[in-house]
Amino acid sequence: MYINLIIKTTILYLFIVICYRIMGKKEVGQLGVIDLIVSFLIAELAAISIEDTNISILTSLVSITTLVILQILISYLSLKNINIRNIFDGKPSVLINKGKINYRIMSKLRYSIDDLLSQIREKDINNINDINYAVLENNGKLSIFQDNNDYPLPLIVEGKIDKNTLTSIGKSYNWLTSIINEKQIKLKDIYYAFYNNTGIVIITYKDLL
Repeated sequence: MYINLIIKTTILYLFIVICYRIMGKKEVGQLGVIDLIVSFLIAELAAISIEDTNISILTSLVSITTLVILQILISYLSLKNINIRNIFDGKPSVLINKGKINYRIMSKLRYSIDDLLSQIREKDINNINDINYAVLENNGKLSIFQDNNDYPLPLIVEGKIDKNTLTSIGKSYNWLTSIINEKQIKLKDIYYAFYNNTGIVIITYKDLL
């Protein structure tokens, strides 16, 4: 009995290590909600055949393999389509904009003022007015920017302009398109563009090659 348990545990351990290597998982603190769900499910599926000696190890192996394939497929589709990425990974949310707290977004996210202040204190910041932007990332961490010239969110992703970002920085659609035209770059050719103290940083699909 114990020998069988040792063999099962060893096989599952090695199999799960291989699965995580294939999925390319990040550090625990960097995992998104979907990644955490997959991690918990893998742990539960592995425990099924270990806890019940009457259940074949193949039950766990097949279930985990199916889960890994689904995760890889979703990750691939997310890379190709921003809408799918937003559904599964979510979008970063601006909780503080130029020293002002966005209570509407906080309420929508069910994120309390105590949560916000706690994470701000962890950054050794005493005054909210000193914060230019505070962004709640997909993994639940709060990113704080105090430089007035930096804006952490994208202006363009995969050829699509993010109007919410433009509104946040007080710029217009025409302002952005005029800069793109000056650089002689087509909107559809832009993979990613963001705003910082040097202006707009543009990454085209050609830059990724």
